[in-house]
Amino acid sequence: MTPALRLHAFRNGALAACLSLLVASVVSAQPSAPLQLPYTQFTLANGLHVILHEDHSTPVASVNVWYHVGSAREKPGRTGFAHLFEHLMFTGSGHVAEGEFDQLLEAAGGNNNGSTENDRTNYVIDVPSNALELALFLESDRMGYLLDSMSPQRVDQQRDVVKNERRQSFENRPYGLAEGQVLTELIYPEGHPYHWPVVGYMDDLTAASYDDVVQFFNTYYAPANASLVIAGDIDVAKTRGLVEKWFGDVKPRAAVTPITIPGVMLTDVKKKTITDRVQLPRLYMAWITPPSLAPGDAALDMVADVLAGGKNSRLYKRLVYDMQIAQNVSAYQNSQSLSSYFLIRATPQPGHTVDELKAVIDEEIEALKKNPPTDHEVQRAINQIEASFYNRMERVGGFGGKADQLNRYYTDTGNPDWFNEDLARYRAIAPTDVQAAAQAFLPADRRVELTVVPESAGAQR
Repeated sequence: MTPALRLHAFRNGALAACLSLLVASVVSAQPSAPLQLPYTQFTLANGLHVILHEDHSTPVASVNVWYHVGSAREKPGRTGFAHLFEHLMFTGSGHVAEGEFDQLLEAAGGNNNGSTENDRTNYVIDVPSNALELALFLESDRMGYLLDSMSPQRVDQQRDVVKNERRQSFENRPYGLAEGQVLTELIYPEGHPYHWPVVGYMDDLTAASYDDVVQFFNTYYAPANASLVIAGDIDVAKTRGLVEKWFGDVKPRAAVTPITIPGVMLTDVKKKTITDRVQLPRLYMAWITPPSLAPGDAALDMVADVLAGGKNSRLYKRLVYDMQIAQNVSAYQNSQSLSSYFLIRATPQPGHTVDELKAVIDEEIEALKKNPPTDHEVQRAINQIEASFYNRMERVGGFGGKADQLNRYYTDTGNPDWFNEDLARYRAIAPTDVQAAAQAFLPADRRVELTVVPESAGAQR
C-alpha cells in the first residue's frame, strides 16, 4: 500500500468508524489462573514476527511491540539514544501529525505507553476492541514512516525533554544518581553494555546529532528487529488481515546481529561513598549473577525472598522489627539478558549507621550459606512468586499483562507460551538449591558496596 493510500484508507475508513462509536465502560475480568496462553504466530515478508492471542473476557485489545534494542546497543560517547527514541516515537509520523497520536487514541477511549531497558524498548497501546484498527494504523505508521516527519528541531525538543527527565530522576530525586547510574558503573566495567545509565549521560545527549538519530532508527527500528503481539477481544483471521494491511508495506531492513560479549565478574570488593541531598544514609550491596533464565537465576529470586521478601523475611524481621535499626530493607535479583546482578538495599534509622546494617546482612547471608532455608520459607517464596505470575495474567494489556508476557517469552526463549516452563523453574527449587545459590553467587570478597550519605555528613558511615 502506498503512503497516499495508507492515509486515504485510514481517514475514510477506520478513523471515522472508531470515532463514531461510543465506547462502553470496560468491566474488569474475573480473577483467573490461566496455565495456557493459546496463540497464533506468523512472520510477515518484511521480517516482523506477529503473535495473536484471543481473550474475550473484556472488550479490550492490546497492541504490544518489542523492539529488540535497548541501551545495551549504544556505544560509549553515544548513550541515551534508545530512550530518546522512545520519546520520538510519540511525536508523529508520516501520516500522523505532531500531537495527533495521543489525541486519536484518547478520542477512541484508548491509552498508550512506552518503556526502555537495557535489552529492549517496548510500546503498549490498549484500546476498546472496536478501535483495534486505529491502534494498528498508528503503530505501523511510526514503524514505517517515523522519519518522514522527523526534523532536527523535533530531535532538539525531545532531547531537552529527556535531559529534564534525567535531572528529575537522577540529580533531583533522593538516591536517584546512586540507583540510576553509579551502581551499574561500579558493577560493570567501562565499555560493558550495562555500564552506562539507560537514560544516557548529559554530554552524550547534548552531542547527539540528527544524523546519529536517523542512523539509529534505520539500524534498529526494523520490522525484523521487532515482535508484535495483539491480545484480547480479537478475531484471529480478521486481525491477521489488518496486520498484513497496515504492517505489510513497512520496508524491510538489514537484520541486527546479536550482542556477543564475554562474561564479567567482580574480582574484589568495590567500595564507593557519594553524597546526596538526603536525610538518611543508604547502603547498596550488589553481586554479579547469572543472566536471565540461566541456571541459578530462579534460585536467586528465592534467595531474595528468603532474605527480604516481606515482613516475615530474615533481614526485615531482624533489622526493622527486632533490632529496630533500619527503616527498610529489600533484595532482588535484577535479571537481564547478558548479565544480572543481585542487590540488597537498606536504610538505617536515625542514629544508626550503614555499617551496623551491613554486619547483620553479612550474618544472614552467611547463615543461609551454612544452612538451607526451611521448607516453610521456600514454600512461602514459591507462593508469592506464583501469585505474582497469576496476577500478571489476569489482565490483557499494560506493562506485564498477557500481551507483554507473550512478547517477553518470545524474545527470551522463542516460545511465546513459556509460562508453564517459567513457573516450573521455581516449583522445582529445593531448600538446598537456595543455599547453593547463596554460596555460589554471593561471595563476601567479590561485590559492590555503595553508600549514600547526606551532604551535611559526608564522612558518616
